[in-house]
Amino acid sequence: MLNTIERRHEIVQLVGQTERVEVSELAEQFGVSTVTIRNDLNALHDKGLLVRSHGGAVASSRLTKELTITEKHDHHHQVKVELAKLVASLIGNNESIILDSGTTTEEVAKQLTEHQQLVVMTNGLNVAQALVAADGVEVLMTGGSLRKKSLSFYGSHAEDQLKQYHFDRLVLGVDGFSVDVGVTTHFEPEAALNREMCKAAKQVIVVTDSSKFDRKGVHRIIACEEIDVLVTDSGIPADIHQQLVAAGIEVHLITS
Repeated sequence: MLNTIERRHEIVQLVGQTERVEVSELAEQFGVSTVTIRNDLNALHDKGLLVRSHGGAVASSRLTKELTITEKHDHHHQVKVELAKLVASLIGNNESIILDSGTTTEEVAKQLTEHQQLVVMTNGLNVAQALVAADGVEVLMTGGSLRKKSLSFYGSHAEDQLKQYHFDRLVLGVDGFSVDVGVTTHFEPEAALNREMCKAAKQVIVVTDSSKFDRKGVHRIIACEEIDVLVTDSGIPADIHQQLVAAGIEVHLITS
C-alpha cells in the first residue's frame, strides 16, 4: 500500500489526467477509507494542487502539466531564446557553471558556444549536445539514470557527483514558480538532484517564462529566498515582481 505522500502524488497525477476525481472511486482504488481520501483532497486543495468539489476534486488551473521534451521545444520558443541571451550575458569567460536539464537551458547552452575557458556540468543530454562544437567549453555530465521523457539524468549517482564539485553559478529551469511555495517540478528525483545543484553553486539563477508564475509542480526544489537571480519576461505579475525584488532577488526582464 502507498504511504500518504505517494498516494497524494498519485491523486494529483490522476486529476491532471482526468480533470476530475471522485472520493468513492479513489478510496476503492487506493484501498483506504473515504475519510482518508477527503483528508488527502483537503490537504492538496490547501496547497493549490487541485480544487475540492462536491464528492471529489477537479484540476486546478494553477497546476502545471508536464510536457515532453518535444512539446517543450515549441512552447514559448522565441521567449526562451531571448531569456537565454540574457542569461548568457550574465555569465563570463573562465567560469564554472551548472546547467539544469530542459529546453530553456538548452537555449542557454546555444548562447554559450563562443565563451572561452568555460566549464559546464549538466544532467541534460540535449544541453550537452548543444555544446559539442563549442571549443572553449569543457562539458561534464552528472551521469545517473536517463529519464527519456525529459532527456535528463537523475539518481543517487548524479547527486554524489555534484557533491564533489563547487561551481560559480547554477542556471535552473522550473515547472512552477510560486512566491509562497517556491520553485517546483513534477519529478521527485529531479527535485532532489536540483537541490544538490543549488548546494554546489555560489549563485542560483532561475530562468523561466512568465507562464510558470503562480503555478505549482508537486515537488519543491527551493524556496524563493534561496534564489539569487531571476531571469524572466515582462509578463510577470506586478505583485510577484514587487515581492521578489523586496526579498532581495536580482530580477532581470526581457520584453515578451
